Amino acid sequence: MIKNLKFKIFIKFIISLKYIIMILPILLRVAFFTLLERKVLGYSHIRIGPNKVGLMGFIQPISDALKLFSKEYRKMINLNYLIFFFSPIFFLILRFLS
Repeated sequence: MIKNLKFKIFIKFIISLKYIIMILPILLRVAFFTLLERKVLGYSHIRIGPNKVGLMGFIQPISDALKLFSKEYRKMINLNYLIFFFSPIFFLILRFLS
């Protein structure tokens, strides 16, 4: 019984590890495509793009991700949580249906 439980936990761990290995390169691509987009927009506006963090801006996507994860929602007194959390999902569904 215990051996079977350990095997199931091991299988779940392997499956979650596969998902992480599959998603991580996609996230890295998105981060560096964002950096590329900023560079191209910077050159098109005759200014240099994001090169403030690290060597030629290569640490900028990591900095952006840390900034995104460190943001927190402000707690409002008269906030309707149902509307606040479900309105983006509602409008996304409406967009897909149209």
